[in-house]
Amino acid sequence: MEKVVINSYEEFEKYVGKEIGVSEYLEIPQERINMFADATLDHQWIHVDKERAESPFGQTIVHGYLTLSLLPYLWQQLIEVRNLKMMVNYGMDKMRFGQAVLSGQRVRLVASLHSLANLRGVCKAEIKFTLQIENCKKYALEGIATFLYYFN
Repeated sequence: MEKVVINSYEEFEKYVGKEIGVSEYLEIPQERINMFADATLDHQWIHVDKERAESPFGQTIVHGYLTLSLLPYLWQQLIEVRNLKMMVNYGMDKMRFGQAVLSGQRVRLVASLHSLANLRGVCKAEIKFTLQIENCKKYALEGIATFLYYFN
């Protein structure tokens, strides 16, 4: 898959209302779940205790915030924004967790440019995103991520 390359606000504007791309699938193994639990101090048994977690889901599940934290990595597979001073994560809106991701499942990002605004020279991009689970009809996570791009 070829990345979308953006060099300016005007180039970004051409993608409003359009899909930007679909990332590769990324597996989320138990080891990554355990490292996330250590990093966030969230060791709830449903994520890290394989024996106990067998009852509700049949196995451990990925932290919802771990799936969310994968957005920047997957987003960078889709787009390369050049000619920047900096980029800032600005916010999340209408975020919903749809389906638990099981340990070992794979997710991918589908993203489109929901809206774009010029705020006194700062590009405010609202990205509609869906994290899909491989071979699953329900999504893991969806919402709108807002980034501020400061072009040179």
